[in-house]
Amino acid sequence: MSTGARLGTKRSLAPPSPSPSVGSTASAAAGGTTPRKDRDTPGASGSHPIVYSQPQLTGTGTNTVSQMSYAVTWLRTKEEPQTYMDVLGYLSGTNWPESAQENFVELMRLNPRIQWTPDPTLSEQTWRTGTYMHRPTIPNVRNKTQLLAYLQKKTDASGVDVKDLKDGWPNCDAALSELEAAHKILVVRAKKDGVAKRVWPDDPSLFHEIDPELKLMWAKTDVPAPDSIVQRLKAAGQKPMSEDPRDKVLAAPKVEKKKRATRKTGKLTNTHMNKLFKDYSNQ
Repeated sequence: MSTGARLGTKRSLAPPSPSPSVGSTASAAAGGTTPRKDRDTPGASGSHPIVYSQPQLTGTGTNTVSQMSYAVTWLRTKEEPQTYMDVLGYLSGTNWPESAQENFVELMRLNPRIQWTPDPTLSEQTWRTGTYMHRPTIPNVRNKTQLLAYLQKKTDASGVDVKDLKDGWPNCDAALSELEAAHKILVVRAKKDGVAKRVWPDDPSLFHEIDPELKLMWAKTDVPAPDSIVQRLKAAGQKPMSEDPRDKVLAAPKVEKKKRATRKTGKLTNTHMNKLFKDYSNQ
């Protein structure tokens, strides 16, 4: 009895269990299991967290930079001026908000690759007025006549790059070949594929057709190699205009280079004590 009394006083009570929630009580009463935490929820424990630094997919070609690039490329293929509705129609931008359309038109007018021409019939221009064209690197050169006029106006002999010419005249290859065949331009082509790289003006009056008989005679002529011309002239008893430089190299005597004696340059010190260190043993 004494031991039981002591045990009863020292025994601590267990902590009370938490009361079940209404939902868990209802599911337990219905015979179901206790609902667990949804692991598919973004950011939940055990699932992959959301990386907020990565932008979500917004589609391709929907920003202003891409649309402007498409507009410049499209205007390059057009020879006639286009209105802003024509440009927006190509970009499927006619359903944009009016503020977005106005902003895009203002950016087109500031683009150096696009030329805006105001409407001459209006005294006051708005963002809906005027026409637009592509502004090429070489302006106003879209046919053979304009190319010849541009080459004649050049004040230097730098020529014209074909890549700059194609910026405003994309399909100029056939015209360049025709002008080259007529000796109106000089064309430098790539050795690999023959693509035109640069053009210069040419004068057809300076071209003279060579007689086919002369071409045949030249083909039959045995032209010596440049290295053996001097030897052949000497063998024939003729004095060449210039001597063979190889003979000078062979006849020149070899000059031995003399080695220069190295001088020991040292700094002399204690010069005032030279008499004290003089050797008098031979005297």
